[in-house]
Order: sequence, then structure tokens, then C-alpha cells
Amino acid sequence: QVQLEESGGGLVQAGGSLTLSCAASGLTFSRYAMGWFRQGPGKEREFVALSSRSGDVRLYSDSVKGRFTISRDNTKNTVNLQMNSLKPGDTAVYYCAACGPFKMSNTCRRGTDEYDYWGRGTQVTVSS
Repeated sequence: QVQLEESGGGLVQAGGSLTLSCAASGLTFSRYAMGWFRQGPGKEREFVALSSRSGDVRLYSDSVKGRFTISRDNTKNTVNLQMNSLKPGDTAVYYCAACGPFKMSNTCRRGTDEYDYWGRGTQVTVSS
């Protein structure tokens, strides 16, 4: 049984930082590109960042580029999202998701339909 479990969410003031973590089990982690998505109040789920299977390719949405960093550790089956310079507009439930196996990063960038497994999400709230 595949499980993705996010952690690290919380309440932070604008300009602050948070690091989200996602622990994966039940799958061959290195075969999957890993993505982070978010869903704000009244909004559709949107792409935030993804890491290729090896971690050498990292893609970001324009709204977080330069502020967020995705990283993965294939020895620990984890993927992190370091979030800096947080804004109230970053408030959302953040989800990690697994895309694959063996799918290319550009395919995974297309959106939620490319992803096979999802975590339950972790709430991030940024106060002004």
C-alpha cells in the first residue's frame, strides 16, 4: 500500500519560512518524479514544484520560483519543499504526489492527472 505523508505545515507570518516534508512508503521511490501541489480556499489545486526521479531536474511555478526549493533524498524516500519569503497568497493545503513510474519531468509538469499517488495534505497559513 502506497502512502505519502506530509508534515511541517503551520502558521507563519509573511516573510517567514517553512519546510514541508513528505515521507513515501510502499513504492520504489526512485522510479517516481515527485511533485508538490497546493489548493487555496475556493481555488483549484495548482502545481507548485516537482523533482525528477534523480533530483537533477527541478521545475517550479512562476508564483514560487526563487522563493521555494524542492529537494529529495532517495535513500530516505523523502521529498522536501523549502518555502522562503512566504506571502499571504501562499496560504493553502499543500500536497505531495508521485508521478510515474519512469515518467519524464515534462510529462509530470502537465498537471494532476499525471500523478498516481497523493498525500492527504498539510495546511500552510501565512498571516499578513
